[in-house]
Amino acid sequence: MVYVIKVGGNVIDNPALLEQFLTDLAGVPGKKILIHGGGKIATRIGDKLGIESKYVNGRRITDAETIDVVTMVYGGLVNKQIVAKLQARGCNAIGLTGADANIIPASKRPVKEIDYGFVGDIATADVQTAPVKLLLDAGLTPVFSPLTHDGKGQILNTNADTIAASLAIALSAHYPVRLIYCFEKKGVLQDASNDDSVINLITRSSYQRLLEEGVLTEGILPKLENAFAAIESGVKEVLIGHANDMQRNTTEDVAGTLIR
Repeated sequence: MVYVIKVGGNVIDNPALLEQFLTDLAGVPGKKILIHGGGKIATRIGDKLGIESKYVNGRRITDAETIDVVTMVYGGLVNKQIVAKLQARGCNAIGLTGADANIIPASKRPVKEIDYGFVGDIATADVQTAPVKLLLDAGLTPVFSPLTHDGKGQILNTNADTIAASLAIALSAHYPVRLIYCFEKKGVLQDASNDDSVINLITRSSYQRLLEEGVLTEGILPKLENAFAAIESGVKEVLIGHANDMQRNTTEDVAGTLIR
């Protein structure tokens, strides 16, 4: 089993939560990959440099100045700090972007109603698994920042959830894969107001029933659609759960929501 683990920006922004998460990650045996979000550090550093962050519908607009900032912060500061912290825990990590070894080529998002700037969209068929397999088989833990490239010399800011799903799908041709999304909730909830009402297992048929019953909140629907898309493309299992439960969620006795 290979664990493809995505950790969100809210964990990156919380030093205590991040320290515990990395301790747990280092304790997971076997092959694993981490994909991290960016958090709010790029915004803070951009502000110090006089570069204003622009958002439309909650999505960052990555103009020419902003891509320089996110490349420095995501690919440099955040990524290398995580790698160093994992090394301190005995986990032999290696920090990467999608440009390294041409692992994740992407295309610049076409301009429609909104110009998102230097934002990348991934075709999973283009993901290069051979370099990742070499690293995993050598006992290394790849740590990916949310950056890809267009093959013409341009770095692209790319959604970390998408990178995680694309890597998981591509690697599923070579290994059984569990894709784990770590965020601030314990999983998919039966009752959005009760954090302990976790639904431990969702199948395609039970998902349809939950939709019809109106149980699922709008915020969780994109994660579930991504999860089922990954499973239909070869990923064995997807787990959605709290960052604090990540280690348990690499076992069969999960605390979060397992999707099969």
